[in-house]
Amino acid sequence: MPESQELAAGKFSTWLISTRTALKKDSETDVPCGECNACCRSSQFIHIKPDEKDTLAHIPEELLFPAPGLPKGYVLMGYDENGHCPMLKKGACSIYEYRPATCRSYDCRIFAATGIRISGKDKALITQQVQRWKFSLADSEDIKEQRAVQKAASFLTNKSKLFAPGELPENSTQLAIMSIKVYDLFLEEGEQSIDDTKRVKAIMQTWERFDAKGEKL
Repeated sequence: MPESQELAAGKFSTWLISTRTALKKDSETDVPCGECNACCRSSQFIHIKPDEKDTLAHIPEELLFPAPGLPKGYVLMGYDENGHCPMLKKGACSIYEYRPATCRSYDCRIFAATGIRISGKDKALITQQVQRWKFSLADSEDIKEQRAVQKAASFLTNKSKLFAPGELPENSTQLAIMSIKVYDLFLEEGEQSIDDTKRVKAIMQTWERFDAKGEKL
């Protein structure tokens, strides 16, 4: 398939519901990757939780190191001199059945949905894939929700100085995820009139509720 050919990303509202559910339940996502392995070749650090015992059993210990700022047992797997995941062998994941939860939940369509750009030359392959995704905007609900997601992303990006230090994620992936978690604050037609300070407070409260166990979407 030519690299410039568009890829069907799915109906926007359907994708959004599925993505928010996966984020809420910390579950696997269904991404039509095809033969693409751009995320495996883009200098990504992979977080692995201590309860991912099958995954840890299939990765050599020398490839893992403690995850900064996280409790003991949480580790990271780095990448080789080419920016490739060390588990990538002959263009495929050598531990696919036991791959980390981070890999199972990764969906580069979040960048196409939010409009957030991935920075760094080492992420060029992911950027190319993101540019190919094309969401279906079949009805007014799709359009409304896409606009709300992109408004949320724009606010988090352009109003970052209004947030306290450490409140916003430092990397583009987590910022895109946050946009999807709080997008509903930007759904109403008159939301532009809300004071920025109040909006920041509402965003943080919504984000905390989303991540709270037992809370419904």
